[in-house]
Amino acid sequence: MELTEEQFQRYARHLILDEVGEEGQLRLLQSRVLVVGAGGLGSPMLLYLAAAGVGTIGITDPDRVDLTNLQRQIVHATERVGALKVESARETLAAVNPGVRIEAHPVRLGPENAAALIGDYDLVADGSDNFATRYLLTDLCFRLEKPLVAAALSPYLGAGHPCYRCLFREPPPPDLVPRCETAGILGAIAGVLGTLQAVEVLKELLGLGDSLDGTLLIYDALRARFHSIRIPKDVDCPTCGARTAVAAG
Repeated sequence: MELTEEQFQRYARHLILDEVGEEGQLRLLQSRVLVVGAGGLGSPMLLYLAAAGVGTIGITDPDRVDLTNLQRQIVHATERVGALKVESARETLAAVNPGVRIEAHPVRLGPENAAALIGDYDLVADGSDNFATRYLLTDLCFRLEKPLVAAALSPYLGAGHPCYRCLFREPPPPDLVPRCETAGILGAIAGVLGTLQAVEVLKELLGLGDSLDGTLLIYDALRARFHSIRIPKDVDCPTCGARTAVAAG
């Protein structure tokens, strides 16, 4: 595979980077990434991954665009209120970069369909808004050996690395963590975190820099500060712990 003249121009600022170059850009164009959720986190992530030339981007989200989404979900437009989010996102991304393939999956991930869907991609980026999906992705990506970029935490990058359950063993009670429709959210904060996810996805695909694997990155927007916390691997973790591996073997 060789870059076309149009691709040389489109990705010129990548090509002059020693860390990317033509080889790296070709690697991106041949990559397949599944983005779970086309909401506040997924929106900026999808835009940057498409602009960067990730060749195939899958989007899974069962919801439709609501007017209240538009304050932070920047991949959608006002005229698409009522449309499926995956189709709205597909239209936007096609306008950003018609050279990437968008695969729309208007479904809610569950135990009955997640493994088959995840198996078609090289990497999974979790932009979901519920704990059931987060824990499902943690367990499946570890079992299927798929890198998972979940905000600032990468639950599967190989043996010896911690997963999401090493940090949070079980989901919190449903009423303990308020959702944005009840607690509110400053829209641009979702943009900061979604953009950070996009950077980590590109780093993983290209094999660049230091991964956030095993690290919880906390962004305190009011104080404009980042806090980095290392997460140790839990040998008793029911997903990736040593005792679990022995039992499974």
